[in-house]
Amino acid sequence: MLTYQWTSAGMGFVIACAIIYMVRHDYLRTGYALWWVSTAVAIAVCSLCPQLIDVVGVRLGMAYPPVLLVIVGMGLLLVKMLTMDIDRSRQERKLRRLVQKIAILEGRQGSEGAAQDDDV
Repeated sequence: MLTYQWTSAGMGFVIACAIIYMVRHDYLRTGYALWWVSTAVAIAVCSLCPQLIDVVGVRLGMAYPPVLLVIVGMGLLLVKMLTMDIDRSRQERKLRRLVQKIAILEGRQGSEGAAQDDDV
């Protein structure tokens, strides 16, 4: 009989396999893969041991322990969005500096070309 626990564990396994496939074929950097494989493992653990969620939720004083997954999930999404924004900002800064260096080099090349034209 297929229960929600095995379905969730299967989803975690499929996600982990997809992440490994993407890393092997260079669609995903290993730094990002660590995050996603951790997520897949957490899904598998939470689905195979739902009592763990109940125990932790009760110890934290939650009236309805399954809401713990929603709260943790939302917190992790916020952390992921923050890390993505930090990475995007770093990439934009590098791109801006690269564009400035190219402009400087083109300006130098243009002034050297004009000086050579004057000599002829």
